[in-house]
Amino acid sequence: MSAMTIEEVCRLAPVVPVLVIDDLDKAVPLAEALVAGGLRALEITLRTPVALDAIRMIVDAVPEAVVGVGTLMNAGDVVASARAGARFGVSPGLSARVLDAANDAKMPMLPGVATPSEAMAAAERGLSVLKFFPAEANGGVSTLKAWASPLAGLKFCPTGGINVTTAPAYLGLPNVICVGGSWIAPKQAVEACDWKTVTRLASEACALNV
Repeated sequence: MSAMTIEEVCRLAPVVPVLVIDDLDKAVPLAEALVAGGLRALEITLRTPVALDAIRMIVDAVPEAVVGVGTLMNAGDVVASARAGARFGVSPGLSARVLDAANDAKMPMLPGVATPSEAMAAAERGLSVLKFFPAEANGGVSTLKAWASPLAGLKFCPTGGINVTTAPAYLGLPNVICVGGSWIAPKQAVEACDWKTVTRLASEACALNV
């Protein structure tokens, strides 16, 4: 499968689902439901013991999905995730060691930033698409509006506290390329294997104005 830049990944849909997978049996049907709704880029967070196995299973079973890994905290996480088949990485903050490991693994990265200084540091490393995290806790839409002019040339994927109601305001900003969110795969629906609801929420997310 051909490599994609992080910008190409982010432009696949207005929303990148942020997924916490506890049950391996639900990994593949969850991915299938999201892809059926039009969301191909999936962020599987390293917040559970089965996350890497979930990545492997989805990569093998759902070729239409562009499977990424979230919550990358160190170089070891990057190496393990690349071996599992992850095609892009997401981290909560800006870490030189994580970025170096991702570069070595040829894994496109979406590092988290919360300040202009961090955004400038990322830009100095050649990165132009960044995760704004945690978005709502750091001023949300107002902050990104304020950043648009002084940080011209940078695009953001705000994540953290965003839902279907607040997402359109972010997506309407010129410096926002997509948003990350977990509302597309609500825990109750996943536990009940209610994949029709997940697909419906994914379809609604795809229809959000960009």
